[in-house]
Amino acid sequence: MVAFEGWNDAGDAASGAARWLADRHEAELVATLDAEEYFDFTATRPLIELDETGVRRLTWPDAEIWAATTDGPRDLVVLLGNEPHLRWRTFCREVLDLADALGCSLIVTLGALLSELPHTRPTVVSGTTEDPTLLDRLELTRSSYEGPTGILGVLHAQARADDRPSVSLWASVPTYVSTAPSPKATLALVERALRLLGLSVPTVDLQIASAAYERQIDELVSADEDTAAYVASLEEDADADDERNADARLDVSGDPLEDADPGDLVEQVERFLRGD
Repeated sequence: MVAFEGWNDAGDAASGAARWLADRHEAELVATLDAEEYFDFTATRPLIELDETGVRRLTWPDAEIWAATTDGPRDLVVLLGNEPHLRWRTFCREVLDLADALGCSLIVTLGALLSELPHTRPTVVSGTTEDPTLLDRLELTRSSYEGPTGILGVLHAQARADDRPSVSLWASVPTYVSTAPSPKATLALVERALRLLGLSVPTVDLQIASAAYERQIDELVSADEDTAAYVASLEEDADADDERNADARLDVSGDPLEDADPGDLVEQVERFLRGD
């Protein structure tokens, strides 16, 4: 499981989901990727912090690798860090070499993107892969994106070159609450990742945080007429899209299929990367 803080972590949802999965499985730190080789420290600066005794401590933006055993069919390895500035090919090679050393059989990356979707509707999570054996088995789609990419795209490209299966999961976060952490998007990513990996972990704390998040956003939106009107228009668009998708997903017996088409979010990810 890989998540990077930065542009691909709207609402801290991707890093929050990866951190939650590591914490719930009591993961242990097994390795770090030294930031010295991969960062411009004038862009991402080290931090001075005070520990519980008041002693100053310097923290570098190293990428950390955590590992845990689980009760399911797969064990868990989690990489958390900031998107590096330099030597992406070398960085991704180091990540994949560590994956080999730790016996990883599948690379799963998490991302979150600001999207024109209202907070009152379910968080959309898209899942893509280039591995044909995973498309149907894991209910994923294939991305047709061409254009600029981030470190996640480079990591997937190198994994593909190594014939290593990989999956990308992206969650939507409303644009009008861009600065607030989104436990709702975190929950959506966690639940999708758990299903994908065949793991079962209670998510009650995230469900409670998600409900509180929605109530807080409801109060903020209702206090501003312009924002309330904007959210209402997003709700109308979302409901219209749901009706169109439901019609498109009807099978021959007229019963709706279970899973929504994640193509809209994939297109928004691609437009963002192109700078449209």
